[in-house]
Amino acid sequence: MHGLIFRTAQVFLQDTYGAEKWLAMVQRADLNITTFEAMLHYEADEYSALVSAAAEELKKPAEALLEDLGTYLVSHPNSEALRRLLRFGGVDFIEFLHSLDDLPDRAKLALSDLDLPDLELREFAPNNFGLQVTGDIPGFGHVVMGLLRAMADDYGVLALLDHEGAKGNSEMIVITVIETEYAQGRDFDLGAKPQPRSLAS
Repeated sequence: MHGLIFRTAQVFLQDTYGAEKWLAMVQRADLNITTFEAMLHYEADEYSALVSAAAEELKKPAEALLEDLGTYLVSHPNSEALRRLLRFGGVDFIEFLHSLDDLPDRAKLALSDLDLPDLELREFAPNNFGLQVTGDIPGFGHVVMGLLRAMADDYGVLALLDHEGAKGNSEMIVITVIETEYAQGRDFDLGAKPQPRSLAS
């Protein structure tokens, strides 16, 4: 499994729960490593062990923890680059949903060896959709759930999301858009704002 997935989980857990908790999770998972490298590859069962250990350490369901990870990927300042990539998928939330089918291929443009689960959007009725998540990353549908919740907030949309469970390596998320102008969305500029250079640069 691609190291970027492990590294993302590590940064999320460290940022959210602290370095001490992170080390406790790694120890509980019986991993012989405390820092994952984004460009390396690791065994898939190490990912499952890490998620289970984190859930046990935090006394929190793994599904809820993975959903929090998805929310972190959009809402945390460290993830602004990913948020921008997702916002370029559409000027509104509905367009964004229709862009999700292409997200794994867009990720491959950046990292050719990164295999994300396939995303397939189905439109059941106006403002009612199903997103099928198919792949080999356990619980990835819950990560997508958190990401979708955060993106709905980002667009100022009221949407109901329901994870209908997994069948084999496939998960289904039902999305019902209730109100497209429910609240003011977060500011988003097409042009990236210049960032101040660090002292180390």
